Amino acid sequence: MAAASATGTNVPWWKEPTKDQWYAYIAAWLGWTLDAFDFTIFLLIMVPIAKEFDVPLTAVTAVFTITLWLRLVGATAAGWMADRMGRKAPLMISIMWYSLCNFIAGFSPTFAFLFFFRALLGIGMGAEWPAGAALAMESWPARSRGFMSGVLQGSWGLGFALSAVAYGFLYDHIGWRGLLWIGILPALVVIWIRFYVKEPEVWVENKRLQKEKKAEVRAPLFSIFKRGMLFNTLTGILWMAAAFCVYYSIWALFSSYLQKELNWTPQMVATPLFWANIVVFAGNACWGLVADKWGRRWAIMIPAAIGIFIAPLYLWTLDPMWIIGGFILQGLFGGSIYGQNPSYLSERFPTEVRATASGFVYHQGAIWGGLVAPVLTYFAIEMKMGFAMPMLISTTIFLLVVIVAVALGPETKGKKLTADLEILPVPAE
Repeated sequence: MAAASATGTNVPWWKEPTKDQWYAYIAAWLGWTLDAFDFTIFLLIMVPIAKEFDVPLTAVTAVFTITLWLRLVGATAAGWMADRMGRKAPLMISIMWYSLCNFIAGFSPTFAFLFFFRALLGIGMGAEWPAGAALAMESWPARSRGFMSGVLQGSWGLGFALSAVAYGFLYDHIGWRGLLWIGILPALVVIWIRFYVKEPEVWVENKRLQKEKKAEVRAPLFSIFKRGMLFNTLTGILWMAAAFCVYYSIWALFSSYLQKELNWTPQMVATPLFWANIVVFAGNACWGLVADKWGRRWAIMIPAAIGIFIAPLYLWTLDPMWIIGGFILQGLFGGSIYGQNPSYLSERFPTEVRATASGFVYHQGAIWGGLVAPVLTYFAIEMKMGFAMPMLISTTIFLLVVIVAVALGPETKGKKLTADLEILPVPAE
């Protein structure tokens, strides 16, 4: 752990981590980026799926909703496994799970079949984050953890950008089914993780201490709702619920809006989505630098506040240049409030419950985020409001809630993640 604990400014930050720490980070990065590809490709093909199976677009958005809801199931289960058994196993299982589900969904003979396997994908998708985030953040030195957290979480934008490229260039040739079949490729990452990635030393030592002192935490989920951690947990829940609603207010229906109301071609739709997601990656990394200098909370609240004023630029116009430019700019602000999710959540909870706590707090937000697409679609189509106004209202309201929730939480910049036991064991009866 010498490299992990080095703080001398003479050592460049990228030389501070050991080879094993880099391997652990890369494993989490690959799992998250490819997870993003498998999930977001569906956002681009909802309209053609509705046409092929002759179902309302609202019904297709329900697939998206259930997928998000089942993320909580996967996250809670994987978080428990990661805290009890180690970070690697649930990470590998999750990647295999979501890759296979996406691949099988491409063979769907009926809408019900598609619904079932895309819903199941949510379990694997949810399972990836707590195991991957704990693995990466526990392995990474505190000095640059905020920046690398931004790179990690922002890589969701890279996965989304890849799906936009695949849609723009391959949809006319392989259709929506072929785009889902591509989703099997992430499964290859599991082989690399199995042979090259080690468990974080912090977790290994913490687990040893739990056994040695007979203080094993068998129900980590219940521990985070006990006195002393309850307010931290509740403010984290509010923050992540609002953040998920922001994300899907911005991204979930944007491509449907361009396809259905503005009649844009696949290549036209792909343009703002690709570049905005590249900016999301860069933006989360840049705000990660802010997090390491000024604190985790400012790196979330500042871009959230600016994002409120960016939303009208692309939703109050029909001019393609303003739509493309404004949406890309939003990637730097409203799309970049997520970079501290891995670091801030990991730092808010003790090692004994870190994966469970961060996984649950993060993915309960998916329950609320999953309601955004069908609710906004209802207002857009059934209430004849169009997509732009509901998207604008929802984005604004939930960015405000994010600011309030984060302001109520603790500041954790520079916190050392240790193996010390912080959860008191339940006395034996």
